[in-house]
Amino acid sequence: MSQGPRSGLAAVSSALLAMSRHLEVRDVLKTIVASARELLDAQYAALGVPDDHGGFAQFVVDGVSDAQWKAIGPLPRQHGILAAMLKDAKPQRLADVRTDPRFEGWPSAHPDLADFLGLPIRDGDEVIGALFLANKNCPKPEGTCGFTADDEELLSILAQHAAIALTNARLYERSRELTIAEERSRLAHELHDAVSQKLFSLRLTAQAATALIDRDPARAKGELQQVAALAAEAADELRAAVVELRPAALDEDGLVATLRTQAQVLDRAHTAHVTFTAHGVRALPAAQEEALLRVAQEALHNALRHSGADRVDVTLARRGSGAVLRVTDDGGGFDPHAIRRAGRHLGLVSMRDRAGGVGGTLTVESAPGKGTTIEMEVPGG
Repeated sequence: MSQGPRSGLAAVSSALLAMSRHLEVRDVLKTIVASARELLDAQYAALGVPDDHGGFAQFVVDGVSDAQWKAIGPLPRQHGILAAMLKDAKPQRLADVRTDPRFEGWPSAHPDLADFLGLPIRDGDEVIGALFLANKNCPKPEGTCGFTADDEELLSILAQHAAIALTNARLYERSRELTIAEERSRLAHELHDAVSQKLFSLRLTAQAATALIDRDPARAKGELQQVAALAAEAADELRAAVVELRPAALDEDGLVATLRTQAQVLDRAHTAHVTFTAHGVRALPAAQEEALLRVAQEALHNALRHSGADRVDVTLARRGSGAVLRVTDDGGGFDPHAIRRAGRHLGLVSMRDRAGGVGGTLTVESAPGKGTTIEMEVPGG
């Protein structure tokens, strides 16, 4: 290398810092390739990440223009020198890659390569990539390799750090994918728990208005006003779910008032009598209040839509520093064990997930012909 020891060390340090700075896999690959080409003063550099089908999942180049890369065509297969680096996992330093017996040619638009230095990128015993450079920018006698043993050692150090950077980037992306999946699941629960209940009430209230419009226009007008109010609440709930906010009414009115309003709306919209009582409940952490509200909504939805109940009672009471919610109906009931064995009833799964997510517990008591009681307890903050 033509650089002095101090400037060479600074260049290596800059390259390693650049690699560790990125979290996206593609950005890490580009940084590794650009750093290798600059450090070893090569005309071309490339890095391939193999797939399980004889090709490359990703292939990044530096020193080739976008137009050239497009003209070259599809990504290379794992053959020739590339296959040797991946399978033998040994460095390859060649005076002229074109004269090597393993050379199998390249597309017509491919740049002409001569001297060549390639190393595998390893994570333990696994080869996770192949890093190579070609055409060292230095005067060299015909038939000799411009890349030196020092270059090979430097590239080996770079490859070791590249393995760490690439592994970290992959872990970051997997973690992000899991976070996205969890968020999608949370949002699905939000929409199922909140908006579907509002829309169900909206439909029933509209039906009631339709039935009254001829014989009692005044009451029909009142029901239509309730339809408008329910539609506005559904829109608020949808916006809250999308932007990860608590239900709008919780922030303005608190849990007790919100549950009381919900019970009153459902009592008007259904033939079943819906009641709500509260006993000494203190303010709870925001996440617990939201979970209690969502579970109450789901339990009410199930009772009013599926149980055939004449009466549904909702109570919220203080228990220690926390609270206990109870939703009881006198409907047809069901066998909870049979439901669990059959793997059905998304509402119960959703309620258990919500309770567990805030450190609470959910119990379901029911039997055919005996009604249902759903109880959720949270420990408080």
